[in-house]
Order: sequence, then C-alpha cells, then structure tokens
Amino acid sequence: MRRVLSQVMIIAAAGLIGSAGSSAALAQTIIEEWAQVRPEPAPQLKPVTIDTKTNVLIVMDLVKGSCNNQRRPRCVASIPAIAKLLNEARSKGLTIIHTVAGTGTAADVLPEVAPKDGEQLLTGTNPDKFQKTDLEKILKDKGFTTAIMVGTAAHGAVLYTASEAALRGIKVVVPVDGSTAENQFAEQAVTWILGNAPQVSAQVTLTKFDMMKF
Repeated sequence: MRRVLSQVMIIAAAGLIGSAGSSAALAQTIIEEWAQVRPEPAPQLKPVTIDTKTNVLIVMDLVKGSCNNQRRPRCVASIPAIAKLLNEARSKGLTIIHTVAGTGTAADVLPEVAPKDGEQLLTGTNPDKFQKTDLEKILKDKGFTTAIMVGTAAHGAVLYTASEAALRGIKVVVPVDGSTAENQFAEQAVTWILGNAPQVSAQVTLTKFDMMKF
C-alpha cells in the first residue's frame, strides 16, 4: 500500500513540476522571444491583368511631409514606378482615386503622382480610407469589384484600407514595391499579414509592378 502511495505521490509531483515548467514557458511573450523569431516564407507574388471596367487604382498619402528622404526614403524610391503606373492607367482610362490624410490638400501631394483634372481626391482621411469618406459608396456605385492600392505607409493606409476592402467583399491588388514604410520590417509584416490573415488573404493578390499589365 505504501509503495502504491509513494508511486502516486511521485507521479503527482512530476505533474506539478511539469505544470510549473509549462507555466514558465507560457510566461514568455513575443517580446521576450523577439530575437528568436524567424521570418515566415515570403508570400507568393502573382501576375495581374488590369480590367479598366471593374478595377480602380487608389493612390494613398504620397505627400511631401511623409514621402521624403528623411522620413521614408523607400517611399521616394517607389515614386517613379507609381508615376509610370499612373500614366499607363490614364492612357487606358482606368479610374484613379487619390487620398491625403488629416489636413492635407492636393498641393501636398508629390508632383510626380499628383491628381490630374477629373481624378477624385479624398481629403481628411484616416489610415482606413473607408472611414470618414464615401469610398465604399463610390466603388459600389461605379461597379468596381477590384481595388489596386499603392501608397504609404504600408503599416497604415495600405494595411487598413486593403483589409477593410477585403472584409467588404472587394478584391484587392497590392504591388509590394508600391507599398512602403520607414523600414523593411514594417513592409515585411504588412505583406505577410495581407497574404495570410483570415478572410482578408483570400481577397488579396500580392504582386509587383512588372507583373501587372492592361
């Protein structure tokens, strides 16, 4: 009997030790584990054919105050490619919508990517361009089912607007070389989220400028 009780006590003690060990492991948060985290595999980029009847191009917050060499040099580096896409889009008749955040105006947008006559500009916007604007109504009224999104910041306007569009049933195309932030980590995090987030990723196509055609 004593032998059985001893074995029970040993098993119970081992369970307590195991529980304590598990609790200690669970006490570690992502902050403590930060340096040990390895990046996930990069999401797959896919070719895109732009349909001018059902697609719209949304150009977000490419203003002088944030897209500059001091704050976001990666944004500055993306401007020539975005300007090229804009010119191609205009020549094909693709609808283009621009946004500026806060108190910004058209005058704050970098000249190379500034709105042209007839192109809509949404002002006073939040990172989520569906908030405080008629963006959803504009897209639905004109029958747009896919929104191509470029701009800065990747972890602001691009992440939240793309996610909200996807959750509203709108397909989203994000050229990763047109979605920029202060550093590579922010761009990597946003790209991974858009490529993997529940409900969102199914609606998002990640691509790059040289994989897009009309």
